[in-house]
Amino acid sequence: MTTSSSNQETSMQVATGEAYQIKGRTMSLEEWELTVQVENSVDFISLAHHGCELRNFYQAQDLDDYFFMLNGPSYLNLVKHFWVRAEIYDLYAARLEEHEKVLIDPTLEGKTREELGLKPFTCTEIRSSIMGIPTSITEEVIARAIIRSAEGSFEEGLDSKTSPWNEVVNMTMFNSTKKGKYCDLKVDFKLLLKIMNENLLLKDGGGD
Repeated sequence: MTTSSSNQETSMQVATGEAYQIKGRTMSLEEWELTVQVENSVDFISLAHHGCELRNFYQAQDLDDYFFMLNGPSYLNLVKHFWVRAEIYDLYAARLEEHEKVLIDPTLEGKTREELGLKPFTCTEIRSSIMGIPTSITEEVIARAIIRSAEGSFEEGLDSKTSPWNEVVNMTMFNSTKKGKYCDLKVDFKLLLKIMNENLLLKDGGGD
């Protein structure tokens, strides 16, 4: 891909045959300016002892190992180092990569990626490097890190205002057929919301 001078890569071959990449920054922020959102550990045993049995919700989603992993360390400096040098490698970037090869050598027109000397494109990646070691994040990598399969289903086009599940959900969460507010939530669901905000969909500041 064509990159700016701040995003150029210099490769250095090492004895093992792998290439270190001295990768430039892809964002204007300095590493120390980034705020890393760290998940909080959850003590399901203590919650159950106090009458809030929540583990079954996450066992049904095969997330036991994920919550166990949260008891381990977080390497904040490595995370920051990764993200200030990160870039998206998607299908568009792969096509651009192929196009640039052909611009350099027009005789390569119509060749496959392998014939162009490129690796096959399999999925979208977030690419970066840590201490010179090329590193990438994909959906499969995330699934492997939280020890669960990278599969599931998603249904589009559901209207939250007319969904036939509204009354069931409202009755479960608010003990009413109508949608309530946070103060109307049962204790278990207040804790589930807290876990979602601090462990699954992290955000910085604000309570909405």
